[in-house]
Amino acid sequence: MIKWVTAILGYTYFRFGGAILGYFIGSVLEQLFRQDRRNPFASVQSQRMQTNQVQLNLLSLAAIVIKADGKVDERELRFVRNYFITNYGEAYASSIFAKFNTEVKKEQQNLNEITRLFVQRAPYETRLQILHFLFAIANADGHVAEVEVQKILQIANALQLRSMDFESIKAMFVKSADNAYKILEISPSATDAEVKKAYRTMAKKYHPDKLQTDDVALKKGAQEKFQQVQAAYETIQKERGL
Repeated sequence: MIKWVTAILGYTYFRFGGAILGYFIGSVLEQLFRQDRRNPFASVQSQRMQTNQVQLNLLSLAAIVIKADGKVDERELRFVRNYFITNYGEAYASSIFAKFNTEVKKEQQNLNEITRLFVQRAPYETRLQILHFLFAIANADGHVAEVEVQKILQIANALQLRSMDFESIKAMFVKSADNAYKILEISPSATDAEVKKAYRTMAKKYHPDKLQTDDVALKKGAQEKFQQVQAAYETIQKERGL
């Protein structure tokens, strides 16, 4: 239930990118709460500490991406701050940022330690949403620099995500000559038959009708992904004269 609420809030204020982040945060929180419910001795304080740790680790990943190009862009900072304020309220969000600045920011960040919580407790699909979030942060200034791409790749590896999934999500933010092929998760050397098969696979994967939900944010996100898959296929069709 939590993930649907945060996804709707995210979409309301930040459209598709916000819905992705909201769904991700809500999913992780649900995973943590579910584990605590299995333990009858888990306290409210323990739940609160775990929730804070998820948020602090997410901020740590955001900070790594923001600082990747050697400068701190105000637009990227604003993107992250506004989203936390929207979902948690200004007072609580400010307390999380203050805790991050005093207890985490000054310490040497170990990527494996930061991502361990997500690898151990979050399902693969949820970890994929982190990539959307990090690319959205990098793109908040209107451009994803190569150094930011490389840093996000390091994070993706630490999250134990497949390289093909990384390239597909990257292609939705970073344009290149073979961008359409990357979105369909194939190479430019693929045969026409392989192109058609890849399109059918991806279209089925992202088709809005596949979602068993009335949630507006999730349907909107699926529709936008589906449209990107269609656009990629149409680009290859024109290129090959299919």
